[in-house]
Amino acid sequence: MLTTSINALMSKTKKEQVIELLKKDTDGFTIIEIAKALKISRNTVPVVLAELKGEGKIRIRPVGKAKLHYWKK
Repeated sequence: MLTTSINALMSKTKKEQVIELLKKDTDGFTIIEIAKALKISRNTVPVVLAELKGEGKIRIRPVGKAKLHYWKK
């Protein structure tokens, strides 16, 4: 059963994983938090977020030096 869950997670694209994470939590995430939660490269996350922003699917709120990323409802 655990193997099935791992295989299902691995079959999702990084973009799908980021979308799922953003939809789960409405508090917003920084790039580093997303990278750590999904165990993907910190350099990959901004690429995915830029795609989602271009598609109008997320909103970004600056908080000091950081930016929080939210799923648009």
